[in-house]
Amino acid sequence: MLGGIFSFHNKWKNRQDTYMHKPLPLQCNSLKFRGFQLAQAMLFAIEEINNSTDLLPDISLGYKIYDACVSIARGVRVALALANGNEMVFAPSEVPCTRSAQVQAIMGETFSSPSMAISTVIGPFHIPLISHYATCACLSDKTKYPSFLRTIPSDYYQSRALAQLVKYFGWTWVGAIRSNDGYGNNGMATFTETAQQLGICLEYSVSFFRTDPPDKIQKIIDIIKASTSKVIVTFLSPSELYVLMHEFFYHNLTGYQWVGTEAWIFDSETAARDRHHILDGAIGLSIPKAHVSGMREFILDVTPLNSSSNELFTKFWEKLFSCKFKKSKSSDGNQRECTGHEDVTRVQNSFTDMSLMPIFYNVYKGVYAVAHALHNILSCNKTCNNKVQLDLFTILQHIKKIRFKTKEGDEVYFNENGDPAAKYEIINWQPAENGIVDFVTVGLYDASLPADKKLKLQNRSLFWAQNSPQVPLSICSEKCPPGTRKVLQKGKPVCCYDCLRCAEGEISNITDSVTCVQCHPEFWSNERRDACGKKEAEFLSYEEIMGALLTAASLFGTCMTAVVAFIFFRYRQTPVVRANNSELSFLLLFSLTLCFLCSLTFIGRPSEWSCILRHTAFGITFVLCISCVMGKTIVVLMAFRATLPGSDVMKWFGPAQQKLSVLGFTLIQVIICILWLTISPPFPFKNFQQFKDKIILECALGSAVGFWAVLGYIGLLAMLCFILAFLARKLPDNFNEAKFITFSMLIFCAVWITFIPAYVSSPGKFSVAVEIFAILASSFGLLICIFIPKCYIILLKPEKNTKKNMMGKGAPKL
Repeated sequence: MLGGIFSFHNKWKNRQDTYMHKPLPLQCNSLKFRGFQLAQAMLFAIEEINNSTDLLPDISLGYKIYDACVSIARGVRVALALANGNEMVFAPSEVPCTRSAQVQAIMGETFSSPSMAISTVIGPFHIPLISHYATCACLSDKTKYPSFLRTIPSDYYQSRALAQLVKYFGWTWVGAIRSNDGYGNNGMATFTETAQQLGICLEYSVSFFRTDPPDKIQKIIDIIKASTSKVIVTFLSPSELYVLMHEFFYHNLTGYQWVGTEAWIFDSETAARDRHHILDGAIGLSIPKAHVSGMREFILDVTPLNSSSNELFTKFWEKLFSCKFKKSKSSDGNQRECTGHEDVTRVQNSFTDMSLMPIFYNVYKGVYAVAHALHNILSCNKTCNNKVQLDLFTILQHIKKIRFKTKEGDEVYFNENGDPAAKYEIINWQPAENGIVDFVTVGLYDASLPADKKLKLQNRSLFWAQNSPQVPLSICSEKCPPGTRKVLQKGKPVCCYDCLRCAEGEISNITDSVTCVQCHPEFWSNERRDACGKKEAEFLSYEEIMGALLTAASLFGTCMTAVVAFIFFRYRQTPVVRANNSELSFLLLFSLTLCFLCSLTFIGRPSEWSCILRHTAFGITFVLCISCVMGKTIVVLMAFRATLPGSDVMKWFGPAQQKLSVLGFTLIQVIICILWLTISPPFPFKNFQQFKDKIILECALGSAVGFWAVLGYIGLLAMLCFILAFLARKLPDNFNEAKFITFSMLIFCAVWITFIPAYVSSPGKFSVAVEIFAILASSFGLLICIFIPKCYIILLKPEKNTKKNMMGKGAPKL
């Protein structure tokens, strides 16, 4: 015996109980053809099994079907009636309840909330409850609903499929409306969780029940009116949707894209009620289409019962054909009676509509699942073992383990949660020529496939809200283009954001980037901030004007020094050249030539050898130069002392001692340079910090102590030389070369004292240019101040270039 719980009515009469007497039974109204269709599908499967010689060959299945009237309380009551029998049984309290259940399994209920209540009540008795339409994911919890199974996929999969469908069309800002029951609340909770993982935001999520007061419905309408999203995701039963459709029409709310579940997306009755085209272009998930040979004909093969005791069937017949078995006046005043021979094929209404064939097929599969379980328990072959005691727990376990194929070739089985495999068709409401809606399959969703292959849409045109061919846009903020990043708006969901341009040196090369990526230190962002380009490498090169001018000055100084050296060599026997140690003069000219040339090592791309050479060559040549100047200064002082009576000072600072002093002073600088190069030598360095959009190629000092030791030693010698020359400035005119040395040292010191702040504050290649300028300026100062006056006498005043003039009182003032 199989039980069936279906809703033949979709409303009941509200009554206020006074609790003064026993409440009357629920009075159902508003007859519903769907319940009759489901009952007929169950009877079709039972009749097929009873006529089969392969399945339960000598066993007949019977049935008891009750009307739940879409009421949870009534559903529980009839479930207990199926479990215990209709008659009331009284037994002494000491007698144990060993009476077997009236049915071996129950087909139903249609909706999730009644199924949850019924399964909670009959679960402890292990009575299988196989639903064809209850999709709430909560029913997969076997600790709460141990005897519940279903032939329709769980909303666990449907909710995720809906979220992926919404994401597929780029709708990231949507509204959500659900039934305030187990089906709606649980389904929407799973959808919300998945949507958040996919980056979809819900602007609002509201719930209601069809019996809610008007003010609550009005609040929901106000929320929708104030919203900016244009897509509404629903977890609604048809009854709630009918209420919503009426309110949308009343408030003239149009242009919304509806996304629906299997509860209504392929329901022709819902489409027929949408006379104001509120749901035009709706898209959603449905159970795959099905065809069961013979089922349509069986469902429509109904005849009235002669007995008037079946009041329910009498009401059904009268509504189906709009007639009365008893005389009654129709609207046109004519008498019309039901004959009982009316032809079903001549009427067209929701009973003759077979759009819910997949659901009828689910009922069919549920009956066959029980039959196959009984077939295995009774060890049926050609006959069945009738002596086997049917135990409800055993039946339940066998149903969970069955695996068979229907006559249509579809495989039926349940997983560990009592759920079937999850497959859905994606349905789009498209207008047909006759003004009704055509449910067009535009894609598939198979939960058993890999994540990237689960959702597959066909390459065909879709219709959207108000039958528009254009995909609607439902976003809180426009996409952020490359070169920008998303910044969340305060107090709003993550889908609401502003687009902030990436900072300098950062890029984003994708749409809707959350962060900007820092460019590699050698690269810099372009103007659009969507790509990194290689930074310009900056160094003082020979090609640029400044580098060319400094090179020219260096070469000019070298040539000028060479000319002076040639003149001195040409007139080396003359008194002016011989007056102050000509060997020191030539050595000084040589060192000045090196000073001019060493400035060239500062120009060009820095390399390892140029970095080492430029600082060491500069340090050593300048010390050599100043050592020579100091030697000449000391010679002047010693020469004056030597002219005094009885003085033999010149023997202590003769030519040999002068050369040794130059060598000694220079050797100290060489040692400093060797220590510097040994401990931490200069090296080529890419400076990314000084300029954001440029790479400064420079020579890192290596050891700052070594660099400043080299400069400090040069400065020390220069100051010492300046002091000595300053002391000799008032010697007789015969020895007034000290004045020129003083002036040259003054220029030298001024240049290098000015160099320090200028060098530190100059950016990039300009610091190198400052150092070159200091080298050239001090070198020109020494060359011009010490040698040009002598060249003037040698070339332009040869009459004064005599020993007499050099030694006499009338000696020319140099």
